[in-house]
Amino acid sequence: MNKRLKGALIAGGVIAAIGGGGAAVAAATGAGDDGSGTPITGGALGKAKAAALEQTGGGQVTATEVRDEEGYYEVEVKKTDGSQVDVHLDRHFNLVDQSADGSGSADAGAN
Repeated sequence: MNKRLKGALIAGGVIAAIGGGGAAVAAATGAGDDGSGTPITGGALGKAKAAALEQTGGGQVTATEVRDEEGYYEVEVKKTDGSQVDVHLDRHFNLVDQSADGSGSADAGAN
């Protein structure tokens, strides 16, 4: 194998490794093109659920996510009237904001 071909193969391998590493980092942090992220687990899950349900006045938690773009935690709640609310919390489970699901961020008092 000549030196030029060998160098091209090595460079191609390095580029592929870097690209794969970037995908692994994105997956580990919950970043994805489809909007899915890493669910909240462990003791944080109970705290996040309780904080979100307190803010919405009750309902059912339908999904959670760590490191959401609007806050450290996101908790989706289906309220008793059937509406869906996204509650965004900081690392200490304090309210950042809440908004009707799919409408984007709104003021902390919005439902």
